[in-house]
Amino acid sequence: MTPTRPPSVDALARTLAASDAGQGLPHPLLVDVARAAIASGGDIAAAATAAAEDLRHAMLTPVINATGVLLHTNLGRAPLAHQQAARAQSIELDLVTGERGSRQAAVGRLFARLCGAEAAMVVNNNAAAVLLVMTALAHGRDVAVSRGESVEIGGGFRVPEVLAQSGAHLVDVGTTNRTRRSDYVGAVERHDVALLLKVHPSNYRVDGFVEDTPVAELASIGPPVVADLGSGLLDATCPWWKGAPPPWLHDEPAAVQTLAAGAALVTFSGDKLLGGPQAGIIVGRRDLVERCARHPLARALRPGGLVLAAVHEIALAYLRRDVCMTVAFWRMAATTVADLEARATAIAATVPGAIVLPTEAVPGAGSAPGVTIPSRGVALDGDHLAALRRAPLPIIARVRDGRTILDLRSVDPDDDPIVAAAVVSVLDAT
Repeated sequence: MTPTRPPSVDALARTLAASDAGQGLPHPLLVDVARAAIASGGDIAAAATAAAEDLRHAMLTPVINATGVLLHTNLGRAPLAHQQAARAQSIELDLVTGERGSRQAAVGRLFARLCGAEAAMVVNNNAAAVLLVMTALAHGRDVAVSRGESVEIGGGFRVPEVLAQSGAHLVDVGTTNRTRRSDYVGAVERHDVALLLKVHPSNYRVDGFVEDTPVAELASIGPPVVADLGSGLLDATCPWWKGAPPPWLHDEPAAVQTLAAGAALVTFSGDKLLGGPQAGIIVGRRDLVERCARHPLARALRPGGLVLAAVHEIALAYLRRDVCMTVAFWRMAATTVADLEARATAIAATVPGAIVLPTEAVPGAGSAPGVTIPSRGVALDGDHLAALRRAPLPIIARVRDGRTILDLRSVDPDDDPIVAAAVVSVLDAT
């Protein structure tokens, strides 16, 4: 009996391209999949299909966030829609004079206006902002930081290591749970302190016998105060919010109030509570911002045109005060529980065995740690996470108490039919 010859690599790759498994994958990648499947022996078609599906799901792809974590770090934090024509931009051209300008001028002006500050600039992310400030303003000198604020956040950002990379020297003051103004004063008297750094411990909370020193007290000591807010709340009064600020933002520090209290500089993220792209914003005294902008490291940390355009667009939305309509994070946060209940009921009506239940969403990404936002979700018996991730548009949910829960506060209403159809398909396959 003549052995069956395996298919050619090219033929198998083309077959995969026409299948759901290989949809959207370029031919060279499908050739790699086909070659590996043929070399493995066994059921070549099944191996190739499985490998193509794995490869497709390994690509950077849009997903539906049904976790209830509005700023999910693993899912890109703030969801952002940004489009622009394939045209040149006036990134470093002054249209008035026709001379070369600064890429920081337009966005810097907007954020300075939003925060009530003299100047502002934008870099890659908030870690870059802190690194640049420390390098430009404290290299070779000392920076005083409360022991309770010498934090580590996700991805290995550790305050002591950032200071070490900047060439500044960390001076620990106070204790883990209590740091007083006198602790900072003592550090200034004993060391060559260039800056007082106050770090918002955005991804954890310490309760009980605790004390910290407010920015207003630090500002009276002498050295400039730099406040790393991290989470990116612009204004504690939330003038873009209908009515009083949402209760889940209680005690969350904001740029406007921190600068008004006497901080010389404030740094924060663009993709957290601001609701924009990944970026770091430095805002405050003009002389200090300009020193940061002139430092050679600023060029390595500067954002490109796409990020600048997106940050520019977000800043304009805040100035228009329409962020609850135009910025996805704030639109999700502003959705009423009644609306979520109606959406969940509509989805559950199309899914056999699904029920609607109260859930608690969270801001996420280290913002407002320990607080929750009332929400509604659709629950299914059993663990269906893997199957939902395999949907044509992957859906990311969570499991609690033996149920798969899809929290709708983090789901765009336009995606509700997709969620319902995917859940029905998953249940039909089980």
